[in-house]
Amino acid sequence: MTNNDFMLSVEDLTVSFDGFKAVDALNLYVDRNELRVVIGPNGAGKTTLLDLICGKTKATAGSIRFKGKELTKLAEHDIVRSGVGRKFQTPSIYENLSVFENLEISFPRGRGVFGSLAFRRTPDVVERVQGVAEEIFLADHLDMEAGLLSHGQKQWLEIGMLLIQSPELLMLDEPVAGMSVKERELTAELLRRICLNRSVIVIEHDMDFVQRIAHKVTVLHQGKMLAEGSMKKVQADPRVIEVYLGH
Repeated sequence: MTNNDFMLSVEDLTVSFDGFKAVDALNLYVDRNELRVVIGPNGAGKTTLLDLICGKTKATAGSIRFKGKELTKLAEHDIVRSGVGRKFQTPSIYENLSVFENLEISFPRGRGVFGSLAFRRTPDVVERVQGVAEEIFLADHLDMEAGLLSHGQKQWLEIGMLLIQSPELLMLDEPVAGMSVKERELTAELLRRICLNRSVIVIEHDMDFVQRIAHKVTVLHQGKMLAEGSMKKVQADPRVIEVYLGH
């Protein structure tokens, strides 16, 4: 398999902050329709890795190729346009707009001030918004003000705001933090469904949740890859056990 066959190829990726290597010569390959979970102790470089892929942080060295296209030289908005969506740890939704309006505003045509001004609520937009709302369990809440949603529902709405842009790579940072048990179950179901036609990278600390969703797990430690494989394989790796549990 050549590296261009992967949805995402990260090679020798390094970023230094004042001489400290937050990500250190990292190689990572994500297949199409794969759900990859990245785990590791705090400070392992997990969020920095997502920052590098989405262009928020610029690499010191190395390469990030998405469908064969080099991302390290692109601006953040160009990376989004290429098909990469990113959800941060805290939901950034428009609290005073309805669920419908939050999704509508995220529709690719509605981008930017001029996009919004010229935006018409055409049938295809309404259909897309309703379809995504169905997917994220919010079909019955379209008229509700987003600020009134539960914490878990706000997380789903933000995932929906990314889904409406049809990204081919979706990156989620701790999507189930602070969710109820039921919400976690539904989120696992949602993630298993959305990776059927896109690649998904999830950073997560909840190991039960990881076990339920991951096709493959990558363990980071001090900016380097420590282990990779199935959850079972990774959990049995003595180096992983040592890093997580100490001696």
